Amino acid sequence: MSITAERKQELIKEYAIKEGDTGSPEVQIAILTERITYLTGHFKTHKKDNHSRRGLLKMVSQRRHLLDYVKGKSMARYQGIIERLGIRR
Repeated sequence: MSITAERKQELIKEYAIKEGDTGSPEVQIAILTERITYLTGHFKTHKKDNHSRRGLLKMVSQRRHLLDYVKGKSMARYQGIIERLGIRR
């Protein structure tokens, strides 16, 4: 089970840059981070679930690309999203 629709709406509302914003990099990074966190916990009990592990690696890679994009546009936005999400780096 991934994130619920209600939780996704909360993330969109919290990280949106302006009203009605659902596609900004910040929102996408926040949603990916939530899904990555869920899957990380899933693997604590399902160690041999390699199909989901592949999906996790793709999500981590996608988040990394989005973070690099934001970093190239504005270092302040990058630092802000890193601090708000608690992503180490």
